[in-house]
Amino acid sequence: MKFTLSWLKEHLETDASLATIEQALTAVGLEVEAVVDRSAELAPFTVAHVIEARQHPNADRLRVCVVDTGAETIQVVCGAPNARTGMKSVLARPGMTIPRDKTVLKVGQIRGEASQGMLCSASELMISDDHDGIIDLPVDAPVGAPFAAWMGLDDPMIEIAVTPNRPDCLGVRGIARDLAAAGFGRLKPLDTTAVPGQFPCPITVRIDDLSATPVFMGRMIRGVRNGPSPAWLQQRLQSVGLRSISTLVDITNWFTIALNRPLHVFDAARVQGGLRLYPSPGAESFRALNGKDYTLDAGMTAIGDDSGLISLAGIMGGDSTGCTEATTDVFLEAAYFDPLRTARTGRALGIHSDARHRFERGIDPAFTGPGIEMATRMILDLCGGEASDVVVAGAVPDTRRTIAFRPGRVESLGGVAVEADTSASILTALGFEAVDGGWCPPSWRPDIEGEADLVEEVLRIRGFDLIPITPLPRTATLSRAALSPAQRRTAQSRRLLAARGLTEAVTWSFMPKALAAVFGGASDALTLANPIASDLDQMRPSILPNLLQAAARNHDRGTPTVALFEVGPCYRDVSPSGQEIVATLVRSGAADRHWREQAEEPDLYTIKADVLAVLAQLGVPIDKLDIAREAPAWYHPGRSGVLKLGPKTVVARFGELHPGLTNAVGLERAPAMAEVFLEALPLPKAKSKGRPLLKLPAFQPVRRDFAFLVERRIDAAKLVAAAMKADKTLITRAQVFDVYEGKGIPEGMRSLALSVELQPIDRTLTDVEIEAVAKQVIDQVAKATGATLRS
Repeated sequence: MKFTLSWLKEHLETDASLATIEQALTAVGLEVEAVVDRSAELAPFTVAHVIEARQHPNADRLRVCVVDTGAETIQVVCGAPNARTGMKSVLARPGMTIPRDKTVLKVGQIRGEASQGMLCSASELMISDDHDGIIDLPVDAPVGAPFAAWMGLDDPMIEIAVTPNRPDCLGVRGIARDLAAAGFGRLKPLDTTAVPGQFPCPITVRIDDLSATPVFMGRMIRGVRNGPSPAWLQQRLQSVGLRSISTLVDITNWFTIALNRPLHVFDAARVQGGLRLYPSPGAESFRALNGKDYTLDAGMTAIGDDSGLISLAGIMGGDSTGCTEATTDVFLEAAYFDPLRTARTGRALGIHSDARHRFERGIDPAFTGPGIEMATRMILDLCGGEASDVVVAGAVPDTRRTIAFRPGRVESLGGVAVEADTSASILTALGFEAVDGGWCPPSWRPDIEGEADLVEEVLRIRGFDLIPITPLPRTATLSRAALSPAQRRTAQSRRLLAARGLTEAVTWSFMPKALAAVFGGASDALTLANPIASDLDQMRPSILPNLLQAAARNHDRGTPTVALFEVGPCYRDVSPSGQEIVATLVRSGAADRHWREQAEEPDLYTIKADVLAVLAQLGVPIDKLDIAREAPAWYHPGRSGVLKLGPKTVVARFGELHPGLTNAVGLERAPAMAEVFLEALPLPKAKSKGRPLLKLPAFQPVRRDFAFLVERRIDAAKLVAAAMKADKTLITRAQVFDVYEGKGIPEGMRSLALSVELQPIDRTLTDVEIEAVAKQVIDQVAKATGATLRS
């Protein structure tokens, strides 16, 4: 929420300084995010008069302007299409810095013509997004005067963070009310006197579903003049980053920011018949005021006339009935729309407007009537015309409720003793009404539901900073370790993966349901009822899709090599045990080119090396791991595997992405990827007092090679495991060093060559002993896999 100091003082009579107000806002729970004082940055810019603007002799789109600065006459070359003789604009001189791009101006020659400054656009000064031309000031702007001071831009802008439960502070008046209650001034009264109608309203209103639109008020104002807004109104809106459009539209925006009262204006001449508010049957389309076309889903609250759909209730009006400079008759709308339906509609259509932002949080329904009266008066003052009677459909919802309050609960819940009279005065200042047995919250506070909320109101207005800091009592002499072994292992895995050159990513815990289905998890139980975006509607069953899409985005932006990891939760179901912590890795794209070696794409062996390195550092016995072809369907069926501890415990999966899924995640080539299931790893044993001394063997190892003929379907890992079991005392290592299929090998078979290392312990082995171990290896491999020694 943005507002200026002077705008605040329109509602709050106060002598408090900016620094005092900044501290007070944070103290009452309205955290100040930024205070921007444009006066310092814009101080050097001055008002200038363009005495003459002639065509540049050497450029079709440039003009040479003779400019009166108030002290001298200079020449400026300008490319703005609206530069013309007699206009007044904003001048920047050499040595000054342009706020938008931080360019320092210099005297220069542009196509042979000297330029001693620059005439600025609103975009270049970061006043608004308007960059179609230079700033065109009114004719009465004083030449040579500081532009910021004359425009009122020396008024500091304050930005606060408004939590979703405080919709009343989405208006300047709500903020002023809090400060007044805290003792920093007096809240000025509003003039809500009704404007008498001069004729019956010719536009009728009908509501089909009162639960979606409890009340709708409107009135016609005919004979208006809808030109540019007065300077003060334009300045107000521009000070908070809003672009001035026309007087009628600017008035509705002013009410939105100042009083948290969204309004809408229809060009009455373009409305056919009466207005009807109804649940859309679905498949209706209309063009909104932002120029985009939208198709409504069934149940969305729509506003239509005899021609059909013309507006989306509580979110955005339609282009077909929007007000223009030609508008002479206007229909003013003030309504209250159901917050939940407004939020669902806005999310489904992807529209975020100031109106939706407020309606979905809950505005003050009781201010509907006073709001339309105040807006009518402003329209009559600025645009002229005469107003009709107010047409009302529905009724203002009754929000009155009584909440019991015991003053002593302030101390028991908040730790601060506050006198009952002080609590009562705070609640009264905030608009609460004392009733028998408790307090009645004001209509603009839908968040107040119980006694604890009343306690919070007293505490925050008294000042959160006044709550004493009380340390928790020490329950034991020595505290337990802050991190559990599982938590330490999670942190260690992050460090290990980063040390291997991967970059940590943090992605959403959600993803599209269709993508989740591909990666093994589209359960309805994990579908979000209220997603933050329509394409993030499913809890992630795996981190892989998010990392793969992140890799694709990096490739699209010119990053050839991507190595990402994330350690976080994945979700199988909604039970407490349905969440597990997984370390997920993705490598995509060839490594950087080097003169010594050819750059290669990462494959399953690259990612397998990452996984084994991490597991080894985490204390997993690598020599006891089994490798199996049991990777799920989203892995390449022939280039993937799983690592298991025992017959059932899968500790990791690794491999390449299935070729059929590369396009689904936005990649051109299949990356290498892996998942390490940290909660499946055995916890490290308690540390011993010391590590045993390293014992080096006194005798040379003996190596023997074996070539086995085995069925192609048999995994090489089974042969290695069988060879290791032949003699657990002497055999220290076995590995595959050659695979052959082709001439001389029967169909369906392959040759696997193993190297087996024997390490003598207390003496040198004899040939007889070596041959005996070799026979055990052959027998054990044959028994386990059916392999035969190749002749």
